[in-house]
Amino acid sequence: MKILSATQIRNADQYTIAHEPISSIDLMERAAGKCVEWIVEKIDKKKRIRIVCGLGNNGGDGLAIARLLHKKGYNIHLVIIRYSDKTSDDFKINEERIRKIKKLRIHDAHSISDFPSFEDTDVIIDAILGSGLAKPIDGLLYDVVQQINESKAFVISIDLPSGLFPENNTNNNVKGIIQAYVTLTFQVPKLSFLLPQNYLFVGEWVLLDIGLNKEYLNSLDSSFYFMELNDIQQILKPRSKFAHKGNFGHALLISGSFGKIGAAILASKACLRSGAGLLTTHVPQCGYDIIQKTVPEAMCSVDDEKEFIAKLPDISKYNAIAVGPGIGLNEQTQKIIKLLIQNAAIPLILDADALNILSENKTWLAFIPRYSILTPHPKEFERLAGKPTNDYERLQIQKEFSVKYSVYIIYKGAYSTISTPTGKLYFNSTGNPGMATGGSGDVLTGILLGLIASGYSSFDASIIGTYIHGLAGDIAAHEKGETSLMAGDIVDFIPNAFNKIIV
Repeated sequence: MKILSATQIRNADQYTIAHEPISSIDLMERAAGKCVEWIVEKIDKKKRIRIVCGLGNNGGDGLAIARLLHKKGYNIHLVIIRYSDKTSDDFKINEERIRKIKKLRIHDAHSISDFPSFEDTDVIIDAILGSGLAKPIDGLLYDVVQQINESKAFVISIDLPSGLFPENNTNNNVKGIIQAYVTLTFQVPKLSFLLPQNYLFVGEWVLLDIGLNKEYLNSLDSSFYFMELNDIQQILKPRSKFAHKGNFGHALLISGSFGKIGAAILASKACLRSGAGLLTTHVPQCGYDIIQKTVPEAMCSVDDEKEFIAKLPDISKYNAIAVGPGIGLNEQTQKIIKLLIQNAAIPLILDADALNILSENKTWLAFIPRYSILTPHPKEFERLAGKPTNDYERLQIQKEFSVKYSVYIIYKGAYSTISTPTGKLYFNSTGNPGMATGGSGDVLTGILLGLIASGYSSFDASIIGTYIHGLAGDIAAHEKGETSLMAGDIVDFIPNAFNKIIV
């Protein structure tokens, strides 16, 4: 799914109005109806609902929602903030409609002194400002936002929290943004929803399809994408009936050091669970018995050193190579990383300590094979590419890094972000906070390795692997709970994740 700018969405609105055809007020009614469907399903009729409206089209949405909920028997108290003499045309139409309803309470607030107070049990629907906002709010609107945020009421924002910009909030005033528990947004997610710094404002967001013209939406250019199940199903390949292990490649995993052989186990199991025909795991001598006993399906290559990796095995026969989980920062190990990136003829998967070694030797970055995959968590990324001042700037740094070095970066976290050598960014839709646990990244490395070995491109492997990793974590969290989730659980549920995708 493309993530579009506010301007592109407004253009899609206009195109839909012109070509469906449908009037703008009826399109607003359709959007309001979708919001009402969600509210009716989730909010008890015993709750008092305060709908706070601005004077633009977002306020028009709120007026339509108020009218439709009133018809369904909800206790509605409508508040219109009179911060200007101007209103949008569709706001005017919906205001005329709702003023005809005698039993619906409407309060016009001209100043903060006559703005009503809220009870803790209230539900507040924020329909004050939409995506057309271009500067931080002030005056009466700022005061209203403050009062709503200070309340303990349950806040639902329509389209996006009032005061939040849909894309770049670098120069915004965070004190002037609604803090919603839920945001009901239209057609496509806003870029700002996917950035950690904005979670306080957005809360959980729900995507509502309001029927904008699909052909027009598909024709629009975008650098940002949100990956969902149907996207993964389109690129995941079924296996041939007559396939054999030779069809799915031979993978090499360079992993482990004294006290960290567990990383090699997790990555090895994940690789084999993700389709590799053969796997060789290269470990220091202290890891030989452990790997042979815990992952009998893998072949084991043993280093000359007992406690760390100091020798690069022959890499010429492998279809995919991953390095990093648990290898440590020994000086000889660092030399192995340099040799590997200088001599590899295929894209590599670089994770964990391999990234930390690169961050201390940044001149080596120029030698990384094209289309390699790097999988940093936030701190590893900062050490590698520089510390951003905010999450939006991080996206720009990540994109520029991928383009400069022709690599894929999987920035791990909520909505893990995949940047490509072409400058596009893909946000993953699976995963949960329970996956923030030691070893989770090792599992991702193994999944990527298995996919590359079995014939997927670096791009497809990055997209599929990140989705599978998150989905396996979601299934594990459902079974085990987020608090109790361990990396090994993610490995165990990789088959379930593939089964959910393959239809």
